[in-house]
Amino acid sequence: MQVKPANFNTKTISNFLVNNAILLLMIVVAVSVGIARPAFFSAYNAKNLISNTSIRFLVALGVSGCLITCGTDLSAGRMVGLSACLAATFLQRADYSGRIYANMPEPNMLLVLLGVVLIATIFGLLNGIVIAYLKVPPFIATLGMQTIIYGICQIYTGSQPIGGLRSDYTVGLASGSLFGITWLPYLGLIALVLGLIFWFVYNKTPHGKYMYAIGGNENAAEVSGINTGGTKIIIYITAAAMYGVAGFLLGGKAGGASVGLGPGYELEAIAGCTIGGVSTNGGVGRVSGILIGVLVFELLKIAMQFIGVESNYTYIVQGIVIITAVALDMRKYAAKK
Repeated sequence: MQVKPANFNTKTISNFLVNNAILLLMIVVAVSVGIARPAFFSAYNAKNLISNTSIRFLVALGVSGCLITCGTDLSAGRMVGLSACLAATFLQRADYSGRIYANMPEPNMLLVLLGVVLIATIFGLLNGIVIAYLKVPPFIATLGMQTIIYGICQIYTGSQPIGGLRSDYTVGLASGSLFGITWLPYLGLIALVLGLIFWFVYNKTPHGKYMYAIGGNENAAEVSGINTGGTKIIIYITAAAMYGVAGFLLGGKAGGASVGLGPGYELEAIAGCTIGGVSTNGGVGRVSGILIGVLVFELLKIAMQFIGVESNYTYIVQGIVIITAVALDMRKYAAKK
């Protein structure tokens, strides 16, 4: 029996190149920078890349559920910043002269994490209720929440930076490595575990099926008996929980926190999701793709740093990547219709 060879015609190749243009370009850029700057492939840089990617991957996981259901969450960055500030105020050293809660015993780090996540989920709940039941468009609802959270963070911190953090938080957790292997940071392990949980939820649970159904056709999903409002609320609560975890880890990694921490993370998350195949038109997205998309975006930033691109110009390049990623997503959506 003769097996026919695969038909890789010009159109197929063209579609592959267009649909994966940014990913392919980043691979070329990484290889080129690695050849020009050998330190780019060092263990230290690998740790830095994995650590940065891990925190942003958690934010992107949260945003992904919103995008899959044809929504968005512009409050993500500010929620990350508030979470970092909350964690930092409770995890200052007991002997630090500028300690905010001077007479409070040093709390358990896990309890602080749970408290931060709980507070973040309250904002997620409010987002979900406003979007699901008050029918406010996600863009407007989360933009308003972004401003509210920023104001709360300014009031809570007095617009002052927070330092003097405990070493078990900054060095032990946020900068530590598994088995002492430089390129295996704890942040990467945390992101991997949470990524696997999200993969299971998205692919093996009724909630995941409801989420994709809502993104595909919300009216049809509602007619079929899916509680679309309740599902959306769960999505925004889950997203906020991820921002809480990301903010907690970011505060430790940064060695401090302030109201200026976090802005722009929501745009990077949306870009990472879109590059990774999560459609802004809803109903499509994979956890593995999200990880690849975020990794590509972080790779771009680090590559530009290594070749000496001025930081001001990196924002321009990142903006171009975001616009290009969304434009390619819209092109794929139009082609399917």
